[in-house]
Amino acid sequence: MKYRKKPVVIEAVQFSATESGDTLVFDKAPKWLQDAFQEETITRVLGDSVNGGDWDFLSIKTLEGNMLVSPDDFIIRGVEGELYPCKPDIFRKTYEAVED
Repeated sequence: MKYRKKPVVIEAVQFSATESGDTLVFDKAPKWLQDAFQEETITRVLGDSVNGGDWDFLSIKTLEGNMLVSPDDFIIRGVEGELYPCKPDIFRKTYEAVED
């Protein structure tokens, strides 16, 4: 059988990091993202500890374990409030913007 994903509305924000690794940049960081940092559901991982580079990464605690968020990945807040990363190409194929 084939199945279609039900139309649900999620919240998401795209992650980027500066080359210096000094700043985490989010486009209009929502409260749920700020809360996730406060609760340490999301933590910062310095690039040199991952790949020897200058880019910062994030680690998200998920039901499947810790998942690495690379620059340009999207952080999605699902229908149950769960957080998980998504690669930009998959995000664009799966989701489209909706108006409030």
